[in-house]
Amino acid sequence: MINSDQKDFYKKILENNKAWVEEKLALNPNYFQRLSERQMPPLLWIGCSDSRVPANEIIGAEPGDVFLHRNIANMVIHSDMNMLSVLDYAVNILKIENIIVCGHYGCGGVLAAMKNESYGLIDNWIRHIKTVYRLHHVELDQIEDETVRFNRFVELNVQEQVYDLAKTSIVQQAWARNQRVSIHGWAYGLNSGYVTDLQVNITSNQDLDEVYQLRFKKI
Repeated sequence: MINSDQKDFYKKILENNKAWVEEKLALNPNYFQRLSERQMPPLLWIGCSDSRVPANEIIGAEPGDVFLHRNIANMVIHSDMNMLSVLDYAVNILKIENIIVCGHYGCGGVLAAMKNESYGLIDNWIRHIKTVYRLHHVELDQIEDETVRFNRFVELNVQEQVYDLAKTSIVQQAWARNQRVSIHGWAYGLNSGYVTDLQVNITSNQDLDEVYQLRFKKI
């Protein structure tokens, strides 16, 4: 049973859509026709599902500029077929050259990984974030201030996801055929609106430990 508040919200978002269309058409009558013809985004954005992190708005991008994948805590998990399918399409079909992994300070998934509470099904996802803490526990455990530790964990999580993207056969195969793919790590400030470039940028599998550097047979 839908209550009156739900009906009002649903009606409002439909009306917002109509207003948005009219606004775009007033500026450019061919706006949607152009969008429908082809997508050629220069950027793949892998971000958190958090509703407070609107990828397009953060960077002032228009529809068609960003190919987007979002999940809890912007994770790159090698068994996640959803993420791998997005990555494969972005790299091999759209030929996107720039990939940004964008985390955000105040991330609930990262905070949950710092604790020992069970949250149900999502525990299985959060376990991957806990692995990042285990990898960096020496540095993190030395930070006494909880907020500072939390923020640093957000940054380290982004860093590890950048490296995990570079470890995929999809990206490494692109590099093997001299296709340009650059992976960057950002952290977004919910309370400021600014992004922090974490200075983790990978453009070749030479940036990885040797054990992760794949060699491909020439056909």
